[in-house]
Amino acid sequence: MLEVKRLCKSFGGVSAVDDVTFSVEAGSIHSVIGPNGAGKTTLFNLITGIYTPSAGQILFKNKDITGLRPDKLARLGMSRTFQNLQICMNMTACENVMLGAHLRLNHGILAGMAHLRKLVRQDAACREEALGFMQFAGVGQYGDSDASQMPFGALKRLEIARALATKPSILLLDEPAAGLNHTETGEISELIKKIASSGLTVVLVEHDMKMVMHISDHVTVLNYGTKLASGTVAEVRQNPAVISAYLGTTAQQEK
Repeated sequence: MLEVKRLCKSFGGVSAVDDVTFSVEAGSIHSVIGPNGAGKTTLFNLITGIYTPSAGQILFKNKDITGLRPDKLARLGMSRTFQNLQICMNMTACENVMLGAHLRLNHGILAGMAHLRKLVRQDAACREEALGFMQFAGVGQYGDSDASQMPFGALKRLEIARALATKPSILLLDEPAAGLNHTETGEISELIKKIASSGLTVVLVEHDMKMVMHISDHVTVLNYGTKLASGTVAEVRQNPAVISAYLGTTAQQEK
């Protein structure tokens, strides 16, 4: 589904991502872990077109997407969430999710003037679809609630619902459990597993090791911008270099 080949990114001579190679299997949950400053979010920003690589190649469904803009990647079937919430607080919850479907709608001014009834039907269908994605993400009860009135944990799931509204084939989640309590983290974990069970591929950056080890099929470990290890959960947990650099006693406790 996704291949990253010898990817590099430098900022002012400092390498944030250095010669990173890994692949993501279709239908899997693939986690990217590492200490703060390891280059995880930079890697996500390279894959999703926010940054342009200094070197290397990115393949998505065997197509070279290196350097493509985020909107073009969205049309190809790639969607993501962000470490810091990107929610429109002046809109309702449902309207936020409807934004995710805009790529698939013909809502130009001329089209709207010429086919007003069709436009109304499309908007109604889009709203129903958005409500369905909200229900899937466990926030269906908020409907027309203002996003600004929703609790933080629900907003995290709302952002995932909006990403799902683009109807992607791969979903990249940047620290979806950050700032959540134990119960909310469990809800996000179950949602991610449900997304993968529906056939989508999930790439996850996360610091909660218990969550990562519980839901991941494969794990890639970064350290100072380079790949330290990659493999199954069992392989990564038993890797001495990974334990030394990042997991420490936590890995032993979770065995």
